[in-house]
Formats: sequence, structure tokens, C-alpha cells
Amino acid sequence: MDETFILTDGHAGNVRQAQALAAALGRPARELVLEARAPWAWTAPRRLPGAAHAFGAAFAGALAAPPALAIGCGRQAALATRLLRLRGARAVQILDPRIDSHHWDLVIAPEHDGLRAANSLSPLGSLHPVDDLWLAAARSAYPAFGALPSPRTALLLGGPSAHAAFDAGVFEHLIAQVAALVEREGGSVLATASRRTPTSVREQLRTRFARVPGVVWAGPEDGANPYAGLLGWADRVVCTADSVNLLSEAAATTVPLYIAGIDALSGRPRRFVDALLASARARRFDAADTLAPYAVTPLRETARIADEVRRRLGLGA
Repeated sequence: MDETFILTDGHAGNVRQAQALAAALGRPARELVLEARAPWAWTAPRRLPGAAHAFGAAFAGALAAPPALAIGCGRQAALATRLLRLRGARAVQILDPRIDSHHWDLVIAPEHDGLRAANSLSPLGSLHPVDDLWLAAARSAYPAFGALPSPRTALLLGGPSAHAAFDAGVFEHLIAQVAALVEREGGSVLATASRRTPTSVREQLRTRFARVPGVVWAGPEDGANPYAGLLGWADRVVCTADSVNLLSEAAATTVPLYIAGIDALSGRPRRFVDALLASARARRFDAADTLAPYAVTPLRETARIADEVRRRLGLGA
């Protein structure tokens, strides 16, 4: 049967990348959230004896009737797609599995991971659904944002991570700078936090922008996250440097992108940010006292990668 399965651990970033690839391939997909069990949960994607029992009954059913194509994202999914390939499925694994890539038909790992193999593809950044149709749908879903005064500045906040040494001062300074710009220019702000944004920073968002025209989403208590509408209606985007996913999606819009907190960033995410700056798709925000417009070529890697997956695996258009 010409089915496609999406396999992830349920984490939003992994689900989004796998869904985006399946959609770009034009393949309706069944989604499986893997219920990882010990000891396989600890050792994935390495294949220990009894690995067919690693993910519970739903996955055991998938092994018994494997799909034509399995798309996985994340370490747990790497074991699942590897096992499905042994049962006859074509297996595409997103993110570097950190073992030899020959266990999959294709491995898609971002360029900054440095994976180089005959069966690997290297997008600049992460896979996502953002393109012209997605942005148009976002504007249609949030028409009220279009009435906000221009320039509309989208502010996307991440948080500290293993590679981002952000303290409260980094966020406080950024929020104050953006607020001052918006107040001086007479525009509006479209701000959103992420799951890694510290609680104190969320409160700063609410407090500092309370008297500024716009929209602030600081957490679930504010209702559904209007993130898509923020990107759809933004005249420019300011994004913290820590999140490859947020930056990749912001870079796929048609508006200028300014990156904040770069000097506190290290490792693989820093290599990605440096590549964005070198390509002229993004500029530094850190010392900005104005957000000058500039010519933009959207960075949209998902369609390119999907075309290459289709070609290499012989999938129909």
C-alpha cells in the first residue's frame, strides 16, 4: 500500500519538520507518536535485541503492515524508521541520527550539523511549512492584525539553551529596545514567547508592551498562540538567536529579519546564524537603533529538499 507514516516523539519541533516534508511531497500521512520504552528509549537509534517492542502496540502494528514511506524526526524516530526500513519501507530520517546514515534511505540534517554522506541532504536550517500560501492563509486567519499601525514588528522570543547563554538582562535589553523603536516610529508590536522563555521574561513582555499598540502572547493563559498571524502580518521580524526553527521560519517570510543575542550563542546554532548573516538574509539586531528595510530573498529550503527526496526515491510528483 502506498501509505506514508510520520513518526516522532511528539515534540512540537520534530512533528512540525516531519509534517512539513510530507506536505511538501504531497503525501497524506498517518502520524504515530512513539511511546518509547526502556531500554530502547535510552539507546535509540541503536538496535538492541527485541527492538520491535520498543514503542508499543501501535508501532508493532506498523511493523506488521509497513508503509511505502516512513518519515521520522528525532532520535526515537530514528530507531522506528530504521526498523520499518528492515520491513520494506523507504525510510527518510530528519536530523542527524549520530550513527552511520546507511541505516536509512535518506538522512536530512541541517547544514550546520556537518553531516556529509552519499545519502544525506543538508538544508540551511530546519524544515517548515512557511511559504506564500502559508503566509496568505495566516493573514486570512488573523485579519485584525492587518489594521494595526505600521511598521508592524514581530518579536519572537526563545530562551536559554545549551548553546545560548541568555540571562534576564539579554531579554530585558531586547524588549526595551523594541519597545522604544515601536514607540518612536508609531508602529505596533506582534510579540510571542516560546516554551523556553523564562516566566520573568513573559511578564516583562506583558508589562512593557501594555501601552504599545499590537498583540502580545506570553503563554497559554493568553489563548491560542497567534504565531502564524504574527509572521503573516509582520513588516519586519526580530528573533532571538537561540532557535534554529524560529529563525528558519522567519527567514522564509518576505520581510527583513534581525537577530538578537548572537554574541551569547555558540556551537551548531551559531554556525547557522553566521550562515544567515553571510547570505545577507538576516542582519544583527544587537546594536540596532533602527530597523531599516532591505531587499529580501526568502529562504525556503523545504520545497528544494522535497524535490530531492522525490527524485532520489523515485516518488511520483
